[in-house]
Amino acid sequence: MISRIPALAAAAIWHLHPPGEIRGEGQGDWLHTELRRHAAPEAHQGVAVDGHHFYAITNRGIGKYRKSDGARVGGWSGPPDGPVQHLNSGIVIGERLYVAHSNFPKQPAESSLEIWDTRSMAPVERHVFVDAPGSLTWIVPYDGGKTEGKGWLACFAHYRSHGDPADSRVVHFDEKWQAVGSWSFPPALIQRFAGSSSSGGAIGPEARLFVTGHDAKELYLVELHASPEGELRWIDTLAISAEGQAFAWDPDGSGTLYSISRSRREVIVSKISRQP
Repeated sequence: MISRIPALAAAAIWHLHPPGEIRGEGQGDWLHTELRRHAAPEAHQGVAVDGHHFYAITNRGIGKYRKSDGARVGGWSGPPDGPVQHLNSGIVIGERLYVAHSNFPKQPAESSLEIWDTRSMAPVERHVFVDAPGSLTWIVPYDGGKTEGKGWLACFAHYRSHGDPADSRVVHFDEKWQAVGSWSFPPALIQRFAGSSSSGGAIGPEARLFVTGHDAKELYLVELHASPEGELRWIDTLAISAEGQAFAWDPDGSGTLYSISRSRREVIVSKISRQP
């Protein structure tokens, strides 16, 4: 188990942008442009990306692919009876791939953060969440707007098949893995999840927090409530070509979105920008 957060690249610790600077749902001026697709058999749960590669993620496997031509250059696969059962979203920090994991659909929910070395694609560390408040679907570095501390935002999902999706939460953990904040999703957004929950989440253009559901071809822009408890503010909805699931932003800051088509087993590369 990880006792502390490893040293993180400075660019990977995000500050969320202050609220109220873009218009609400249906009035925003964001534009989604698909650029290309890459076949990837592991494109079932989500995708992560770094400077030179993207990582297609399935329940018990990860494929490493070159961004330049989509060639598969490595990967990892776990046994059916191994500790890794249901991987979800991933994020690359330095030379580590951090992937949200749960025992879904088993109950009670158990969740962990699984970590791989991106060079060897060997698992190197894990953090187990004791008494997890749901199934971990995504996690991103977050400092809460402070300069002295490092932490995480983590989404713990609930599904209609096992409970109430309204119980899904985004939890803020500090550098010692103590929960210091927790926010629910707006009821209208829970309805958009259609019995599922948020499958992906990442901080992208303008340091905004974007999330996806399980199936809808939509990217939701949300903001945290100012207090450490409350309800996320649903700001806008962007139409995209990916069918929900976990996604990632290219670390070059260009607004390049990596997402997946679960039905076609493809990684989709697209651009999110402001309309002129």
